[in-house]
Amino acid sequence: MPDKTRLFDVRAVIGGMFVVYGVIVTLLGIFDTPAEIDKAQGVRINLWMGLAMLALGGLMLLWLRLNPPKPLAEQPDETDAPQD
Repeated sequence: MPDKTRLFDVRAVIGGMFVVYGVIVTLLGIFDTPAEIDKAQGVRINLWMGLAMLALGGLMLLWLRLNPPKPLAEQPDETDAPQD
C-alpha cells in the first residue's frame, strides 16, 4: 500500500505543475518571433520565465526528495479493541 502522506504532499503537486508549465513557456520562448521579442523591449521574457519556473519546480521536487514527509503513526483498528 503506497504511503498516503507522500502521495498528497503539496510540494509534489506544486513542483510538478511548475515543471510542466516551465517546459511549455520555455519552448514558447525558444521559438519567439522577432516581433514578440521587440514587444518585450528586446527581452526574451518567455524563455527567462520558463527557465525560472523549471528551476523553482525542480527545487520543490528536490526538497520533497531530500526531506520526505514522515509516515503517519499506525492507528489501532476497532477490531483490535478489547471486548467487554
